[in-house]
Amino acid sequence: MRKHGIGLLIVGSSLALWGCTSKETAPAEQKAEPAKAAPSAAEPEPTEVAAADPAAEAKEIFENRCTVCHGTQGKGDGPGSAALDPKPRDLTSAEWQESVDDEHLRKIVVYGGSAVGKSAAMPANPDLDAKPEVVAELVKVIRSLEGK
Repeated sequence: MRKHGIGLLIVGSSLALWGCTSKETAPAEQKAEPAKAAPSAAEPEPTEVAAADPAAEAKEIFENRCTVCHGTQGKGDGPGSAALDPKPRDLTSAEWQESVDDEHLRKIVVYGGSAVGKSAAMPANPDLDAKPEVVAELVKVIRSLEGK
């Protein structure tokens, strides 16, 4: 009788636990995100301006991507350059500027340093491959740094 009672107790406990657990879980409560203010029609988003103006987009790209390593003046002294070896190119060097053509600059901007036999630390920008007008403007930005 004792064996029968223990067996029933185990089976009963198992059934009770199984019945109390839900196979479905309630969905987690989602937090409502604060409403974002709608941009004013008079003030377009910065990326909208850049998209409409290749020169503005090129300037924005230089400021957001290139200055990290090349610095705001293009001297190769950006905050990201500290740990790099070799150091980023000094884009202001007249000697270097004269040694490269615009096609070389376009290639390195879009495909990165390894595409021209330089450091792979210079990243590619594949998103610019479909934006030749922006790349042309970026080349102008780089050319404008000579002698600064």
